[in-house]
Formats: sequence, structure tokens, C-alpha cells
Amino acid sequence: METVWKNTKSALSSQVSSNIYRLWIEPIQYVKTTDDDTLVLGCPNFFIKKRIMANYVGLINSELSRQAGREMAFSIHVQGNTASDGPATPKPRYKESGENQLHLPGLSAQPVNGRVLRQDYTFDRFVVGQNSNLAYQAAMTLASSRTSELNSLFLLSGTGMGKSHLSQAVGHKILSACPKERVFYISAEDFTNELVHSIKSNCLDTFKRRYRENCDVLLLEEIHVLSGRTRTQSELAMMLDHLYESGKKLIFSSCASPVEIPRMSEHLASRLGQSMLTVIEPPDFSTRMRILKRKAEGRGVELPRDVAEYMAGELIDNVRQLENGLIGVASRSCLMGDPIDLNLAEQVVKNIVSSKKSITVDSIAKLVGKEFGVPVKDMVSKSRKKSVVRPRQVAIFLARRHTGEPLQAIGRKFNRMHATVIHSINSVEKELKLKGELSRQVEILEKKLENGDD
Repeated sequence: METVWKNTKSALSSQVSSNIYRLWIEPIQYVKTTDDDTLVLGCPNFFIKKRIMANYVGLINSELSRQAGREMAFSIHVQGNTASDGPATPKPRYKESGENQLHLPGLSAQPVNGRVLRQDYTFDRFVVGQNSNLAYQAAMTLASSRTSELNSLFLLSGTGMGKSHLSQAVGHKILSACPKERVFYISAEDFTNELVHSIKSNCLDTFKRRYRENCDVLLLEEIHVLSGRTRTQSELAMMLDHLYESGKKLIFSSCASPVEIPRMSEHLASRLGQSMLTVIEPPDFSTRMRILKRKAEGRGVELPRDVAEYMAGELIDNVRQLENGLIGVASRSCLMGDPIDLNLAEQVVKNIVSSKKSITVDSIAKLVGKEFGVPVKDMVSKSRKKSVVRPRQVAIFLARRHTGEPLQAIGRKFNRMHATVIHSINSVEKELKLKGELSRQVEILEKKLENGDD
């Protein structure tokens, strides 16, 4: 059965991100198989066990059974304990009095709840320009000062502008100076899921105490996904009341300001409005040049100045687009053995820019309609049939991801209100996380869009 577990881990490595696999799955080792054919697995500390039991039980069970060729069960215990306790009776190795939990080797300080901070998302790796100077200074001030009146910050920008980088940089700086600070870094989607789970498990009070009594710094991303989620908005607003009054540090990020998010309660919008609102704009040419230089150095790529100037002049939308261009140039040079020059850069940039220009809301609607067998006229109609709603939602999601059109313009194309557009995007994003049939359909559609297929 040890081989079965090794094969399971190998399969899981391709189903989750490399960061998640390295932190949570890879440390788990086979211990033994019980008489009732249950796999007993061991992990280095209670935190890993808690994370696995909260987020990856279904995924592991499914893959384990597939590898074994029959239904399988597993339990996890912290190595060093004699009992192999399952998910219902977790027993931490550390003392409740505050004994430090063991750290994984090679990792810097990490938040005590939620997602893991990216190690490269620090202040020293953030390239500051006129587009982001205010946001950078505000984030640095909030992270550095213990007595500052600035305790709450709202980072507003489009996709790929650096708001996640700044938010996590705050977490890194606070933890490096005060490792015992309780930093919670979490997305609004994960926060909602955690709340729903606590309600279903009849442990809502525990959920409330964790944030109200055990959180010193809250980094909450993607606030816009809370649109229409009444219960989550209510709980979050009351939680923020307590955190504000307690002087805790709060950072929110979103692609829309609180007043622009549809179906947002006045209570929550008011609390979010207490934060200092800073906007991160697209970087100008000189900033794009410095970004390319910094990222090239980080990847060990020698980028000639004329190539950098060309890329900075053509890839103007956001930082992520610049990084994609750099990766494309470096990859082609490595695979083909060609030098990094203007000719190579032009080929890469041409693909990125032409692909973006050729992808329109209309072309997406046409492709999705063909894939699902639904006429475009039905997708833009008032029909609420499931066979029409799902393709419409996918088309709206792809339009948001692959065009530069604002939400209002996308809504007009499909004769839908702004709130409906947000709901469609959130609905598809949520189902994509399940990695089911829709995930495969979207992947196929995106490849066809990138290849220019009709």
C-alpha cells in the first residue's frame, strides 16, 4: 500500500498547484495499513493535518481509491503521537499555552490562517512608479508602524496590477518584525466557504472567535466576490466592527470600490469605506522598463535594452502581461537555442497582442455558442433556461478574462445588468475550482481562443 500512496501523491502533484503540493501534500508519509484496510498517514505537525482535513480530504480520497482500484479510507496523525486520530478528534502536538509549532524547513514566517504568502511578494521586490506610489507608501506605513493612525487600507486595481503583491508584502513585513503577530491572509471566496462550513458544522461561535479574538492583521482579498452574499456580508461587517474598535490592521483588495460592488449591504460598504482607498493604475513606460529589468534579474535572464524597450512599449496593459512576455521570450530562447533579440521578442509580443486584439466579446459569444450548441441570439435573450444560462455565464466569464472590456460593456453585449455579470463570473469561478466537466470545457475554449479557432 505504500506504493499506492506514492502513486497517489504523484497524481495529486499534477492536480494542485506546485506551492500547495509542496506545502501540504508532499510532507505526508505512509505509516501503515490497518486491519480494516485504512491507510494511516503521518504528517510533520498539526497545522498540516488541520489544513488537509479542512480542504483536501475529498481530493485525496478520490485519487487514493482510483489508484487502489477500490474504495479506500485514510487517517492522518502527527508523527510522534502514538494514536492515529482521524478528522473528528484532532490532537495537536503543541500546548495551548503557546508553545511554538514546528516550522517546515526552508520557509519564512507564514500567516496562522488562510493562504500561504508568496515568498517573492515583498516590498523590496515591488517596483514603485507614479501609478502605485500612494498605494505603496500607504501599505509600507501600515506595515511598519505600531502606533499609526492608518490601520485600514483598501487596494483598488484591475487584474495584474500588483494589489496582491502589496497586500502580501504587508504580511511579510509584519511577520518578519513580529513573528508572533497573528496574520490572517485569505480570499473572500475562502472566507465565505469557511463561514458556510462553520454554519453547517454548528461551530459558528468558534469561527467568530477565531477572527475576533485571535486575529491581529487581516488581509482579505477579492472583496468584489461578496456581491449578493447576504449572510457573509452581515457576518463580515459585524466582525469588522470589532476589529476596527480593537485597533487591528486590515487590508482589503478588489477590482471595484465598495460603492461600485452590486448588492453590497450598506453596513459592510460603510465599514469598508472607513479604509484609506488607494488606486493602482497601469504602469507608465519607465515603470514598465524597471519592472522588466527587475523580473529579468530575478529569473536570471539577460534582457538587452532594445528588447526591453520594445516589450515595454508594446505590452502596456498590466504587470502580468509584461511577465508573460518575459517568460515567453526566455522560454523560446531556451527551447530553440536562439539569442534574445528583437526578432524573437517581436514573435512573442505579436502572439500576445494579436491574440488579445482578435478576441472580442462577440467572438467569444460565437465560439461558446458553437461549443454548447446554443445560438448567440438565445444567449443575449431573456431566457432563463439552464441550457442557455450556463453558456451565457461561461461567455461572460471568458469575456472578462480575455478582453479589456469593462463589466458594464460586457453586460450590455448580453443584455444583462452589472450585478448579473458579477454573479456569472463568480458562479463560473466557483465551479472551476471543482475541476469537473465545466473546467475541461473552459480549458478547451481558452485554447481555441488563443489559437484563433472559430
